[in-house]
Amino acid sequence: MRILCTNDDGIHAPGLKALETIAKALSDDVYVVAPETDQSGVSHSLSLNDPLRLREISDRHFAVKGTPTDCVIMAMRNILVDRKPDLILSGVNRGQNVAEDVSYSGTIAAAIEGTMLGVRSIALSQAYGPGGRNAVKFHCAEAHGPEIIRKLLTLEVPKNSLVNVNFPDCEPEEVVATVATNQGLRDQAFLKIDERRDGRGNSYYWVAFAKADYTPGHGTDLWAIANRRISITPLKLDYTDEPTLTQFAQAFR
Repeated sequence: MRILCTNDDGIHAPGLKALETIAKALSDDVYVVAPETDQSGVSHSLSLNDPLRLREISDRHFAVKGTPTDCVIMAMRNILVDRKPDLILSGVNRGQNVAEDVSYSGTIAAAIEGTMLGVRSIALSQAYGPGGRNAVKFHCAEAHGPEIIRKLLTLEVPKNSLVNVNFPDCEPEEVVATVATNQGLRDQAFLKIDERRDGRGNSYYWVAFAKADYTPGHGTDLWAIANRRISITPLKLDYTDEPTLTQFAQAFR
């Protein structure tokens, strides 16, 4: 089985090393094609106005000056053109990708692109807590990732669907269970604009995240992560709201 590994945190991200460890527990035919720099939050963007630069880091390891979507396309249409991968793994992201994170995430986008190109794709993310971005327990994902992927590979997944896996912020032995979940929904009040001043007194701004208290819905990815569960969420490429489509079809006829 040929596995393509990618991410949105960049070619030197520790989560990518964790992902390669997971992939090599499944196969010895593993390729890594990842962004040259951190591309977190770029979603499903393509580099249309800038050329892509490809750099071979080492055997089967490549860096692309572009987005996660660019990386998947580069791998499929250039590096692995002789034989496409059987599986695409994206991650392990530094931080959870749950609820509306799915809309922003480059990690998810790489799995979406892989799915669009006809390859089974799985996104993996590791939540972190009070310890912050420099204390992410990637060993939790490493410990549980191979078994979860093996099980997923035995299941029938629709052609235009992908899988979003999130690991909780805990030690591997503290994981309570692995559960199938719905995509959750936060109160978007947690988004804010942080205004600052440069050395000349001019304003500049950061998109920031305020702390907010909310109770995640039971059975959602948010609930799972908060309760030391590994969250497995199937996602579809088709965004169509079927019930509303039926209503519109009745109104516009």
